[in-house]
Amino acid sequence: MDGHHANQQDAAVTRAPDHPLGDRVTVTLHHLVDVLDEYADAVLVRDHGVSLNQYLFLAVLSDLDRPDITTLARCLRVTKAAVSKRVGSFVDAGWVTTSADPAHARRVVLALTPAGADLVAVAGARLEDEFTNAFAQVTDVDLTALHTDLKTVLAVMQTALAQRDPGSPLT
Repeated sequence: MDGHHANQQDAAVTRAPDHPLGDRVTVTLHHLVDVLDEYADAVLVRDHGVSLNQYLFLAVLSDLDRPDITTLARCLRVTKAAVSKRVGSFVDAGWVTTSADPAHARRVVLALTPAGADLVAVAGARLEDEFTNAFAQVTDVDLTALHTDLKTVLAVMQTALAQRDPGSPLT
């Protein structure tokens, strides 16, 4: 690495704590989620031939009861167009089926196929194993207590979000 890039990298690591992305819990949590996502993406691509984004599309769909495209888009926090654009590839892969809603002619209903449900189950279990093994190396943090604390913080934030945005699917 040339001196210019090394200095830029050093500067990025040594920014003052009062910098907008300073040493803050929210920044650390976002960074942790980014690292977890990248790790999960590598595992899913290597072991199952799907990206994390593809897996999340299917996993969120598995949690819903035959949603339409609008509902799935809202849950994924993307546009209806983004979901519509991707549905075909999931159908072609044999993971998703589409059907019309007899009560609403223009409504497209989505469902996982058995192969899609199996992929979600197997890949989800694989991710859980991978993260459990990685976290086993953390000996000076009580991971059970951390999990409990994170669920508490999540519940508080979901309540706050519900007050700001009562229609959010994240509450």
